[in-house]
Amino acid sequence: MANNSSLVGRGFLPRQINDRVIIVQILVMIFLSINLLLVMTFFKKECFYTSARYILFAVTLLSDSLLLFMSDILLIFTYFEFTLQVWLCVIVCVVPLLYLVVTPVTLTAMTLERYVAICMPLRHGELCSTRNTMHGILIIHGLSSVPCIVVLCTFFASASLSFYKQHNVCSVEIFSLYRWQDHIRSAVYQFYFLIMCIIIVFSYVKIMKVARAASGENKKSTRKGLRTVLLHGFQLLLCLIQLWCPFIETAVLQINFRLFINVRYFNYIMFRLAPRCLSPLIYGLRDETFFHALKNYVSFGWYKRNI
Repeated sequence: MANNSSLVGRGFLPRQINDRVIIVQILVMIFLSINLLLVMTFFKKECFYTSARYILFAVTLLSDSLLLFMSDILLIFTYFEFTLQVWLCVIVCVVPLLYLVVTPVTLTAMTLERYVAICMPLRHGELCSTRNTMHGILIIHGLSSVPCIVVLCTFFASASLSFYKQHNVCSVEIFSLYRWQDHIRSAVYQFYFLIMCIIIVFSYVKIMKVARAASGENKKSTRKGLRTVLLHGFQLLLCLIQLWCPFIETAVLQINFRLFINVRYFNYIMFRLAPRCLSPLIYGLRDETFFHALKNYVSFGWYKRNI
């Protein structure tokens, strides 16, 4: 049915898709450039790469950049119908599968860091030391690899050896040969996001209790922490909706191909690109220390001299 629909749609879709692909390329380049600028600023001051919150922020920037870059390559492959052998496509798709989960898990770790800083300030230096943060990054990647391993195991158990030699358009959908694989993948992702949502709600409630009891500068700090946790929750919500997008797109494809193209484009902009541009906003612009360092770096030291 998809083949028939694509044939029917060829008369009016190429120009529309081409314009949209160009817009996506521009947005991806803008986001990658901003992330690169923030990462370079991160390495300019020692206080950033010795602080847990900024180290985790750099991890989100790098994982988002890698995910944007790889998903953009897959988008171009799909648009130009560039085929690869399945075994090579599997290798290419492992990175997007892994880093799809790394960012939300890192956001959860950043929320816990804010919880420790505000609710247990005396133990913050010990629990969130540079050494423990590096160990935390390894744990983050270990936890994030579990859904990827589950997807790969179900795929390897179902695919025949001859299938790996076939040429197909490369996308992560290649791992879903049967409907039950989609259900297993969805169940694992939803379990992860349920745990992460519980952690964020728990941290928010605890920080809110501290905020009520605080006064003066402490009250201002805890309120800022509350807003940060809320923004992390909003990012997680967008990431969670992204996991439902393939099911929505599959259902829409059965109805109308043109509607499918529109829905897929909207999902890519809203639930792939948008969550990835929120991290620079939360920690790159809202954080005064990082923002001043960024302005100083962008102005080649002129901003600092004026101060």
